[in-house]
Amino acid sequence: MKLSQFKFRLPEELIAQYPAERRDESRMMVLHRKTGEIEHRVFKDILEYFNEGDVMVFNDTKVFPARLYGNKEKTGARIEVFLLRELNEENKLWDVLVEPARKIRIGNKLYFGEDESMVAEVIDNTTSRGRTLRFLYDGSHDEFKKALYALGQTPLPEYIKREPEEEDAERYQCIFARREGAVVTPAAGTHFSRELLKRLEIKGVEQGFITVHSGLGNFREIDVEDLTKHRMDSEEMEASPELVDLVNQAKDNERQICAVGTSVLRGMAGAVSMGGHMKTFSGWTNKFIFPPYNFTVATSLVSNFHLPYSTMLMMVCAFGGYDLVMHAYEVAIAEGYRFGAYGDAMLIVD
Repeated sequence: MKLSQFKFRLPEELIAQYPAERRDESRMMVLHRKTGEIEHRVFKDILEYFNEGDVMVFNDTKVFPARLYGNKEKTGARIEVFLLRELNEENKLWDVLVEPARKIRIGNKLYFGEDESMVAEVIDNTTSRGRTLRFLYDGSHDEFKKALYALGQTPLPEYIKREPEEEDAERYQCIFARREGAVVTPAAGTHFSRELLKRLEIKGVEQGFITVHSGLGNFREIDVEDLTKHRMDSEEMEASPELVDLVNQAKDNERQICAVGTSVLRGMAGAVSMGGHMKTFSGWTNKFIFPPYNFTVATSLVSNFHLPYSTMLMMVCAFGGYDLVMHAYEVAIAEGYRFGAYGDAMLIVD
């Protein structure tokens, strides 16, 4: 497949800048893979498509406040620092992106906070915008993290053209998020309210959790037309024995296994054994999925509507079928569905 095959015209006004008022009341398009039928529903209607013994797999990663602003020593220039991941707890080393990068060199110090009490030193260049920072902070690691995160903002995607607000700290996060490490929220999971999860539980739909710490690689522009030449950034993930047992039992009993989000779909595909079952996995994955691809575990998928050229769109097309999904996106635009992390949802079922 070629990159240009994932181009479509998306009106700017359809990119959601705010979430729906209630988590489970976004619109939901239901796409039936076998017949091509399209239904227009509300998200909480998802309950009708699953039965006792079916399994929904969620990503329990937790987004941290990764974007902060500091001042460069001497010049006082304002610098945006985007925290990617902690490299070393003891030495308080972080892998970050800086903007404008041309101003930031090894040895520079950056000051954060109104009182400039948080100080970091640049100790390495990793990529054109990437740097390694060592934070100079006296205190325990827990105190340091608390102070650092207090300075940070919710890392909304760049296509959300506004400053983060107080509400974003809660809404750009799944209610079941518990394992910190992501800078991109598993958006499909944000549609689930506590009430909806409880109703699914009462109906007998099992809930399993995989951890995939989604990174900025999800939004990195693909700069090659031939998709086989694109390399995804690696993301840390874990598929636990409990999840593997739950999923494999459902597979053996021919129950539905629903991946809630492309991060879950990718994580499950990265933990597949030779026989098409899941296996436990803890480590890093840089799996890049685009059509055609044979998914052996997931039988249904919940996903948001993604932007043109995105790796997430490619994964949805791999799962639902390229022609079917691209047609569904045309319908979504005509019907005024909202796109992006704060947008509406699509459920793909057989």
